[in-house]
Amino acid sequence: MDEFLKKRVITFLTILFLVACCSVRRAEARVRRYKWEVKYELKSPDCYKKLAITINGRSPGPSIVARQGDTIIVELKNGLFTENVAIHWHGIRQIKTPWMDGTEGVTQCPILPSDTFVYKFVVDRPGTYLYHAHYGMQREAGLYGSIRVLLKEGESEPFRYDYDRSIILNDWYHKSTHELSLGLTSINFAWINEPQSILIQGRGKFDCNTVGTTTTLCNASNPECAPYTMTVVPGKTYRLRIGSLTALSALSFEIEGHNMTVVEADGHYVEPFIITNLFIYSGETYSVLVTADQDPSRNYWASAKIVSRNSTTNGFAIFNYYPTHPRRDPPTILPPGPHWDDVAPRLAQSYAIKARRGFIYPPPQKSDRTIVMLNTQNTVGGYRRWSVNNVSFNMPHTPYLIAYKHNLLHAFDQRQPPDGYDFVGYNIFAPPPNPNATISNAAYRLEFNTIVDIVLQNANTMNAKNSETHPWHLHGHDFWVLGYGLGKFDAGKDSERFNLVDPIMKNTVAVHPFGWTALRFRADNPGVWAFHCHIESHFFMGMGVVFEEGVERVGELPSSIMGCGDTKGFYKP
Repeated sequence: MDEFLKKRVITFLTILFLVACCSVRRAEARVRRYKWEVKYELKSPDCYKKLAITINGRSPGPSIVARQGDTIIVELKNGLFTENVAIHWHGIRQIKTPWMDGTEGVTQCPILPSDTFVYKFVVDRPGTYLYHAHYGMQREAGLYGSIRVLLKEGESEPFRYDYDRSIILNDWYHKSTHELSLGLTSINFAWINEPQSILIQGRGKFDCNTVGTTTTLCNASNPECAPYTMTVVPGKTYRLRIGSLTALSALSFEIEGHNMTVVEADGHYVEPFIITNLFIYSGETYSVLVTADQDPSRNYWASAKIVSRNSTTNGFAIFNYYPTHPRRDPPTILPPGPHWDDVAPRLAQSYAIKARRGFIYPPPQKSDRTIVMLNTQNTVGGYRRWSVNNVSFNMPHTPYLIAYKHNLLHAFDQRQPPDGYDFVGYNIFAPPPNPNATISNAAYRLEFNTIVDIVLQNANTMNAKNSETHPWHLHGHDFWVLGYGLGKFDAGKDSERFNLVDPIMKNTVAVHPFGWTALRFRADNPGVWAFHCHIESHFFMGMGVVFEEGVERVGELPSSIMGCGDTKGFYKP
């Protein structure tokens, strides 16, 4: 080989080596760091001024955007001064880091005022997720935000779009969380009632002329409460990642005159189907594709209407066609949306959500254990509570994960909670015949790597002819949604109709009024995990349970999660 050719070969090989190195470097997971301070600030997201909990002055807080496999580090300072705090990374399974789940009382002690806590975890799966407070009822004070996990570089989605946007829906109360929680925990029970506003990406519109409104606190011209505007380019397709973190409300979201194609739910691809309105429950996330294919000379309404509860509170935003002015109101009235008590279309959407072909994770065909959970409203010592199988949940002072790992089992009740209720004798269509429940902080102990079925059964509340929609969220796992139904679950008949072919996997699922929902998961993530109704007040009133699985496999716990209950003195700064 002559010298010239040899140099050409060496140069070519060098280029190949450099390209390969760069490609490997691009594909490597990154560390993404965030520095946040949580504090109270006066905000007017719906024109009414009140104290809100913010992150770096913002509510919703800063979005986390990362790629699959990246490590997230959040240095969180608690600037509330008089309150503890904890943040849950909703939908992130926390594989090998169960102590970073951010659930006060379950996986960590709360973060004390003025203290700084470092959350560090890996986002192991692409999709649309959320974060929010998991201490008391702070979530509804504004402490929440979105997490967007993209595919690794070079990989592509099974659908096409031009732009990617995130939108969070929330309901908003003018009373403080302290006043609301006081009403829920008083003998003279005071329900939180319907929200004053629905916020779309942190903005709503309360009528300042409402009777009883303090005029000095409400300013309709405040720019903070100008409607959220989403500007679109005619002809382009948008992926809207829509998440709900409502404290109470189930919502119907729609964009006037536009169809939406559902393509993702809680981080899993959906067999696409077209809708005009999206029913979404607290804790759920969806991706929908929307094409800006309508008359570009005007703007359109985006609206969020309360369903499942008799409320007239609506939220609205502007779907703005460029170059129309973003503050120009659409020439139409807000879409009326579905009727609040029409369950049929909501149940139909639940049935329609299936795993996308080519992305189906087949569920195990049989389970090792079935737990049926009857959701009822009860009283305990004169206090109004929610309960599961007549047991109302209370959080212990010593977090479960630490108690199990350090053999502090005296810190909570060691009796196993019930796996079922009186299936034959109980009438789900009548108020509970025994309105009294017991309080417990016992946990379900699951054999590691076994398959567990959960059947959530809704029943009548303490008010006649009333049953509510409950979105249930499981920490640390995704589960297969096997089926839904109305009426009382029949183990013999209904289990034969479970979808074992293409069920969607989710982390949050709705249980419809006087209905049931069945799910299946593998108990293969060592740790202790909360499973609860995602309605803030319902969980606060006892509607939840805790699962322990394989905790002996959990590595050494960081001392930073300790310092409360029986772990006082364990913390080492």
